[in-house]
Amino acid sequence: MRETTDILISGGGVAGLTAAAAFGAAGFRVICVDPAPPVTGAEEDGADMRTTAFLQPARAVLEAAGLWERLAPHAAALKVMRIVDAGGEAPEPRIVKDFDAAEIGEEPFGWNFPNWLLRRETVARITELPNVSFRPGVATAGVLTRTDAALVTLSDGTTVSARLLVAADGRASPVREAAGIGVKTTRYGQKALAFAVTHPIPHDNVSTEIHRTGGPFTLVPLPDRDGRPCSAIVWMETGPEVLRLAALPVAEFEAEMLARSAGLFGPLTLVTRRSVWPIISQIADRFEAERIALLAEAAHVVPPIGAQGLNMSLADLACLVELAKAAPDRLGERAMLLAYHRRRWPEVKARVTGIDLLNRTSMLGARPLRDLRAGALNALYSLAPVRRTLMKAGLGMR
Repeated sequence: MRETTDILISGGGVAGLTAAAAFGAAGFRVICVDPAPPVTGAEEDGADMRTTAFLQPARAVLEAAGLWERLAPHAAALKVMRIVDAGGEAPEPRIVKDFDAAEIGEEPFGWNFPNWLLRRETVARITELPNVSFRPGVATAGVLTRTDAALVTLSDGTTVSARLLVAADGRASPVREAAGIGVKTTRYGQKALAFAVTHPIPHDNVSTEIHRTGGPFTLVPLPDRDGRPCSAIVWMETGPEVLRLAALPVAEFEAEMLARSAGLFGPLTLVTRRSVWPIISQIADRFEAERIALLAEAAHVVPPIGAQGLNMSLADLACLVELAKAAPDRLGERAMLLAYHRRRWPEVKARVTGIDLLNRTSMLGARPLRDLRAGALNALYSLAPVRRTLMKAGLGMR
């Protein structure tokens, strides 16, 4: 069986599904495939317990895709980004600095959502679009490109001729490999634990990043759960330490959390399972090939610092959609894809480099180096123009 479409999206994670909704809302015919059905409930096996903070620029992309009105009722606003240095002799706060969104505008920095909920609402949106076909349980099995189309063989035996093939199939992207695009990967020896907790002290819409050693311990606001303040946590540490923590009985794990959080929110109660994720940085040598565009983790991967990962992916998507809408009759042609690469690769490279530096700084173990990190934080925060510039840069604002 052979089909034709404007765009085939390989990958049905949050980025791939959002891309399907965005291109579908823009009027293109879209097929989105993924080898596994999306997990859309928190209690289901394989549920992604991570959360995603959509920063201010992402809202326009979500609105255009018809997603924002679905997501808004579930949003937890991020009004303040708090950096805590607890790198002294004891795990106690010694420097606390608040980066307040009110300094640069009226909107919060962004809005936080559980990843499983994002999948649920995006799948629901896609079903409303008659020009979008989502096919879970179907994988990309083969790719052959020509000057006029990408010919994609699917695992169900279907061959699809697409004017543009979007690779949104993850950090080990089969489409990227089929296109012969190399990647540069940096490994830190770190893993991350992702889970949710409740706590007696309200978060007040403050995202709190606590630095000591091994990597940041970050609490990101979520809507209240059973009448108690709730936060998502990403806890980065060395690989062996994360595996030790993940295997602890709940009571012992909660005691470890209380110490690592410097007691800022009182006792933390685990309310979800713990999931473990490897931490790497990665960037593809280029973001395009004949009739192919790389998107999201197929193009770049960064440690979960500063909510940059998926927001970089949505910036990729915004650029692709803009180019596609500007010249729909030239969708997937060489000029369009080169323009995409030229616009996105340098900016992504700069962010990957910057986040790499921040992550290495957060891992510091020696006391003198931790003291140096604390002094740098204090100096940068104390200069108001620098502070505002850093906040705008983190949001991707000019």
